[in-house]
Amino acid sequence: MTLLELLDYASVIVFALTGALVASRAQLDIVGFAFVAALTATGGGTVRDVILDRNPVFWVAEPGFILAAVAAAALVFFTAHLFESRLKLLTWLDALALAVAVPAGTGVAMALGHGAAVVLLMGVATGCLGGLMRDVVCNEVPLVLKQGELYVTAALAGAAAAILASQVAPESVALPACAAVTFTLRAGSLLFGWRLPVYRSRPPRR
Repeated sequence: MTLLELLDYASVIVFALTGALVASRAQLDIVGFAFVAALTATGGGTVRDVILDRNPVFWVAEPGFILAAVAAAALVFFTAHLFESRLKLLTWLDALALAVAVPAGTGVAMALGHGAAVVLLMGVATGCLGGLMRDVVCNEVPLVLKQGELYVTAALAGAAAAILASQVAPESVALPACAAVTFTLRAGSLLFGWRLPVYRSRPPRR
């Protein structure tokens, strides 16, 4: 199994766990768990592959990805009640999933020979869109849009780190560097309150 395949599997499994946790918060049945988990797990990668005209889409070429997502959903369905704070677990699993999915998307775009702009966008899309779909479907405030938090910024910085590292190092170094930068920024935002400035409207002058 190649590094990119490992990253895709890890991304699918961890994002599926987050999808199932959100389903537990919405009190869905086991079919709902499987649906939300699979949507979360494959959403970003599907958008990536469609945009890049990568045929077939990764989970069509290897249906094991869907089976892995469903297995993760079943695991959470029977164990979610054991966790004291599902929101806290969800937040950290999502950070881990982001740190795996961004190098997966970045690596695919780089392997297909695309330029820096496309590589950056595919890293962000793969890392962010599955979670965005999850939160919208389950009527949650999307983590990707929370005020000022480093989420898309973390994904963008991670993809940029991969591009820079690839100039002087092989894929086996560039993609882990991408994961490390992404997770560090996202974790820093959660632990230390690292934020981007947000727009504040001012009352009109009289």
